[in-house]
Amino acid sequence: MTQPVRLVVGVTGATGAAYSLRLLRRARELGLETHLIVTPAGVLNVHHELGLDRHALEREASFAYAPADVGACVASGSFATAAMIVAPCSMKSLAAVAHGFGDNLLTRAADVTLKERRRLVLMVRETPFNLAHLRNMTAATEMGAIVFPPLPAFYHHPKSIDEIVNESAERALELAGVKGAEPKAWAGLRAQS
Repeated sequence: MTQPVRLVVGVTGATGAAYSLRLLRRARELGLETHLIVTPAGVLNVHHELGLDRHALEREASFAYAPADVGACVASGSFATAAMIVAPCSMKSLAAVAHGFGDNLLTRAADVTLKERRRLVLMVRETPFNLAHLRNMTAATEMGAIVFPPLPAFYHHPKSIDEIVNESAERALELAGVKGAEPKAWAGLRAQS
């Protein structure tokens, strides 16, 4: 029996809830099994930015867990996952990951992802960065995480916010090692002329 490709998706209390929704939908299109963890502040942003409640977002995932459920399968390295993407990733969650502070299921799952040497993509959202943010990004990177602020690439001439969100989600999936992710590649200036 073939084991499904499992992707853990974390949603925290930073702006950018549209990224998590697009990641979940695109992962389903690609045939991935998704495991969703949304923090209470993440629920607030999902509601404010997308008009969805926790249950509506959870329906987009294969499985969903409460942040307090530290006994869930994704809290163990023995539960094989391909990668984890935290989208969006608040500075609080980044700090917890950078310092191994697994105080909830989301940060525990991120810690497990790192200790098992799996890909962890953190779509950090804050601006401007202070020194603590930068040091935490450095620490997370040194441990193997990929820090990926979802900054739009304008050289593809996006026509809508959806296009920008979709492109960042595809890039995050590619960084997580998901087969079938299709971010637009830069073809060079000569191809543009």
